[in-house]
Amino acid sequence: MSRVVIFSASVGAGHDSAAKALGDRLTARGFAVDRHDFLTLMPAGRAVCGSYRRIITHAPALYQCIYSRTERAARPGLVQRHLLRGAEQAVLDAIPADAVAAVATYPLAAQVLGRLRAAGRLAIPVVVTFTDFSVHPLWIAQGVDLYLAPHAVTAAQAVAHGVDPAKVAVARPLVSARFTQRTPASRAAARARFGLDAADKPLALLLGGSWGVGDIEQTAHDLAASGAVTPVVVCGRNEVLRGRLRAAGFPHVFGWVGDMPTLMAACDVMVQNAGASSTLEAFATGLPVATYRSLVGHGRTNAAVLDEAGLAVWVRSEGELTGALRELTSGVKGRRQHHAGLAMVGEGDEADALIMKMLTGAAVEAVAV
Repeated sequence: MSRVVIFSASVGAGHDSAAKALGDRLTARGFAVDRHDFLTLMPAGRAVCGSYRRIITHAPALYQCIYSRTERAARPGLVQRHLLRGAEQAVLDAIPADAVAAVATYPLAAQVLGRLRAAGRLAIPVVVTFTDFSVHPLWIAQGVDLYLAPHAVTAAQAVAHGVDPAKVAVARPLVSARFTQRTPASRAAARARFGLDAADKPLALLLGGSWGVGDIEQTAHDLAASGAVTPVVVCGRNEVLRGRLRAAGFPHVFGWVGDMPTLMAACDVMVQNAGASSTLEAFATGLPVATYRSLVGHGRTNAAVLDEAGLAVWVRSEGELTGALRELTSGVKGRRQHHAGLAMVGEGDEADALIMKMLTGAAVEAVAV
C-alpha cells in the first residue's frame, strides 16, 4: 500500500481540517496516510504558536507589522530559518521508507519539506496545499513539486511570487464530506436541533475561528443593531468571550461546536473575519458569506481575494452592514454567491486526484494564469 505523509499544524483548526479532509480522500482511494503536527517537530513549536495567538489577540497592530514585513521578504527571517533547520531531521524521521509523497497544509512545513527536497535529502515529491485564499511568501519554497490552490486568483498570486505556472493547479478545496448542501428539510431539522426554530429573522452565523479571536463581541452587537438578522455566535474555545456575550443578553451563543455542519445548515448567512476553512465549509453548505471586521494580516488579504473572486462580500464599514446582510439573505447577491460557492467546492480536479497524477507520472494540468 502506498503511503502519503501529511504535515499540518494545530494553529487554530484550519490547517488540521484541511489535512484531515485530504487524508480521508486519500484513504478512500487506497492510500495509507500518516498525519503529523509540525509544531511538535519544530524546536519551540508550541511556544511559537502561543506567541502568535497572544499577538493576534492582544496586539493586532504588531501582528500587522510582522505580517507586512514578512510579506515583502524574499525568504524567512534569521530566527525562522534557525527554527526550520532545527525541524529538518525530525521531519525526515517522520517520513517512512514506503512513503510516496509528502504534503504540507501549513506554510512552515512547506518551507522545511521544500528545502529538504531541493537539497536532495528527500527523494519523494512534495505537495503544498494552500489553506488560505491569499498567498503569503512563507508558503513558497524551492523544491516543491506541486502547489494546489483553491481558486484561480490564489494560483495567480503564487505565480506572482515566482512559482513556475506548471507547478500550480487549481483543485477542489479540501472540505470534509460532512458539509453538504442544505435543503429546506435539513434547515428545519437543524434549527430544531440547536433551538433556533423560533427565530423570526434570518440567522447570521458569526465565527471567529477555534480561538474566538477578533472583534467578535462588537460584530455581534453590530449584527443585532442592523435589524436584518439574528446573530448566532460561535466563540470556539474562548470561554471569556462566551460569558461576556451571554451576560450581554445574546440568546444564541455557543462555545466549541462539534456538529458545525448541522449548525451551518440552520443558518442563512455566515459572517467571518479570516476567510479560511470555515468559509469553504459554508460554501459547501450553500451559505453566502460576508467578511466583516476582518483580522489584520491574513484576514484582510483573504477578504480581498474572496471579494475579488465574487465569493464573499467584504463589508468594510458598519454603514454597509445592513444593506449587505439583506442582499445576502434575500437579494440577488446572496443567490449569486450561493451558486458560486457551491460551484467552487463541487467542481474541478480533487486534490487527491492531482496528487495521484503526479505520483503516476501523468502530467498535471496547470491553471491558466
